[in-house]
Amino acid sequence: MKGVTLTIDITSLPAERIAFAVSPLAELTSMLHVLAEPGHHPALSGWATATLAGLKPALADRLLEAEFLWRSSRADFLVPGRPGPDLAAELDAVDRLGDEVYVAAALVTTCGSSRLSVKRASPLTDPAAADRAVELAQARGPRQAAFAERLLADPPVVRAAVRELLEACADAFFADAWRQVEHRLAADARHKSELHARRGLAAALTAVSPAVTLDGTRILLDKLQDNHTSAEGDGVTFIPSVYGRPHLLTVHAPGWRPVVQYPAADRHDAAPLPLDLVRRRLDALAHPVRLRLCRTLARGAHTTGELAGAWELSAPEVSRHLAVLKRAGLITTVRRGRYVRHSLDVSATATLGADLLASLLR
Repeated sequence: MKGVTLTIDITSLPAERIAFAVSPLAELTSMLHVLAEPGHHPALSGWATATLAGLKPALADRLLEAEFLWRSSRADFLVPGRPGPDLAAELDAVDRLGDEVYVAAALVTTCGSSRLSVKRASPLTDPAAADRAVELAQARGPRQAAFAERLLADPPVVRAAVRELLEACADAFFADAWRQVEHRLAADARHKSELHARRGLAAALTAVSPAVTLDGTRILLDKLQDNHTSAEGDGVTFIPSVYGRPHLLTVHAPGWRPVVQYPAADRHDAAPLPLDLVRRRLDALAHPVRLRLCRTLARGAHTTGELAGAWELSAPEVSRHLAVLKRAGLITTVRRGRYVRHSLDVSATATLGADLLASLLR
């Protein structure tokens, strides 16, 4: 089985097209992810509890209905390749996207690991693609299915509702939180830019994360995907995040400027150990297939079929590995109708060590 690395080709890319910048929209959706998955962010549990307690019931209900939009993955347009001066400007840029681009990106959050199956034909014009998108969304859950159906039926109405929800979050909690972290994020981006200018890209990437390295004309990211994209003619954007820690989030779909959202430097935090070192410490997760399945399940619940499709394995082989993980108490299983979905037990995994958890959640 191949290694798990996301490669960004920067051959012939001018240095000035590698940018370090802050993004209010990316940080807002990082906060929303924390509210949806507080177990991934124990250092922010106090903030998450206080924020959720302070929400008006109507907004809390709307966030609960929409949490799949940022719980396991985020639509590419929520992590801007060209950050704007403020949240309103970034949302305006999203509004300028065509419906087909917006819908294809939004469906990633409802179709799990099956991004490739919905990009070959537009579900707005191809009935078979629309049916497939809804079928994949149904496997994820009733909220995902309802969202996919509404989005395909009337994109402008859904787009307006998503923007309105993000603006409501800005009024409720984001504006205050952003004021507290904006200067820190700007300082982090400025520091990385200065490192890039003075000491080169390799030094800047080392400061970004131990999971990001430079190999000649390629940026390598230790990520869940085994994939490749190119920055030629466009560029790469690196966005620091306070609320995104410990995740290393990437945008790499064809047609989008590659983006890497990384944890902002914090002198109080130790850098997460490389995954290879963690793997050597833990005999229970030494098998590479089970380790990769855990990294997939750390992003959200998946069916056996989804896991098999994502890793090009047979369903019986995946079932055997899931049985081992379940006997070890590392995953939980829930049946919803005809679908059986598996999730990483974050609390159980955390007992094995913070370094392991941070590596799985990258």
